[in-house]
Amino acid sequence: MDAAQEKFIKMTTQPVERLVTRLALPSIAIMMISSLYNMADTFFVGSLGTEAVAAVGVVFPVMTVIQAFGFFFGQGAGNYLARALGAQDREGAGRMAATGVASSFAVGLLLLAAGLLAPQPIARAIGAIDSIRPQTVAYLRLIALGAPFMTTSLTLNNLLRFQGSAFYGMIGMVSGAVLNCALDPLLIFGFHMGVRGAAAATALSQAVSCALLLLGCRRGGNIALHLRNIRPNWSVYKEMFRGGMPSLLRQALQGVGAVAINHAAGSFGGAVIAAYSIVNRVTMMASSMLIGFGQGFQPVCGFNYGAKRYDRVRRAFFFCFWLGSAVLCTAAILGAVFAPRVIGLFRRGDAEVIAAGSAFLRLNCLSYPLAAWIVMVMMMLQTSGKALQASALSAARQGLTLLPLVLILTPLLGLRGLQMSVPLADLATFLVSLPLGLRMLGQLKRGAGGGAAKS
Repeated sequence: MDAAQEKFIKMTTQPVERLVTRLALPSIAIMMISSLYNMADTFFVGSLGTEAVAAVGVVFPVMTVIQAFGFFFGQGAGNYLARALGAQDREGAGRMAATGVASSFAVGLLLLAAGLLAPQPIARAIGAIDSIRPQTVAYLRLIALGAPFMTTSLTLNNLLRFQGSAFYGMIGMVSGAVLNCALDPLLIFGFHMGVRGAAAATALSQAVSCALLLLGCRRGGNIALHLRNIRPNWSVYKEMFRGGMPSLLRQALQGVGAVAINHAAGSFGGAVIAAYSIVNRVTMMASSMLIGFGQGFQPVCGFNYGAKRYDRVRRAFFFCFWLGSAVLCTAAILGAVFAPRVIGLFRRGDAEVIAAGSAFLRLNCLSYPLAAWIVMVMMMLQTSGKALQASALSAARQGLTLLPLVLILTPLLGLRGLQMSVPLADLATFLVSLPLGLRMLGQLKRGAGGGAAKS
């Protein structure tokens, strides 16, 4: 029996709790270490002053757009790939994987060109106020150099994960994150590069991650990438859009929401932008466990959905939901109690940043427990090929709720209105996700699968 057949049997017969946990642990490690290096980035930049923190933080929408394309190609190709492997169609899986990686790198090159040619207009568009714009532009130019490696790394990591090889993805992503943490102080302070050093550290570490992930694709019975398998045609991209559009929509709208918050926060000064930037990093750390378990769930969901083992999909969903809820409830309590101390780690003694950041964090903590249901429903719909429902849910938080709330509540209630926008958007998204998730789970219970897409 070859490695691919062994993997199929394992993914469709082993107890789902053990399987999800084993696949989730590398993803959790990736998410937590990535969150830690983002926090380390903010910590080191914090030594350069509030304006430097704000300059780096305001670039978050650009990073979100880069990540959006990486997740689009990774999730789009990966969701199809998992279902194809579940149906034992390795040839189709190989075409999808090669096309996804090649397309991801090509889009990364386009983003690189945009960042180098138009950093000033981009900085204005994302909400960089005059006092932080020079540092924002400096950071943007170097981040742009890493764009092709960022998009490709995210795509490769997702492809490995959907094949049940999260360990190889962990090696590539964690190595890059550790390198980033090491390079940050060296380039920022040792080479006196300031915020440019933080950007250069990110770009270099992403290139290393990309190289290691490519090596991982050639091990463990994974689908090998071959130039001859690249098929940039409509049938391939149609499947890619179906599986990846919810991620693209979610990430792109997250960028739009972040731009709206940047512009709204800018009217209150650089300290509020810096506070929002810090809370963003802390929130990413809090949600890393949930997202990691969700990423462990997706390959199990894809393989078993493709194999029509719908009972296993339901069991895996509820396992991740209840565990994720417990983790986020704990994080919400700790975050609310220790909010000033957490914000103070990054801007010690800056009372304005600490006050604004503590309010942001405490209000965000109110909606943390809702995220487990939202994220797991979104991942289940997306991996099962339910593009329309998954896309609607992806759009709910950032586009349909957060953006209007920011635009309405900030003029009405000032800074407090801005701080309330995120938890209220989470509540509205939960109300949208509840019937979608219950309907899908009901279909799985009946053994219908909701009309499984052909792979």
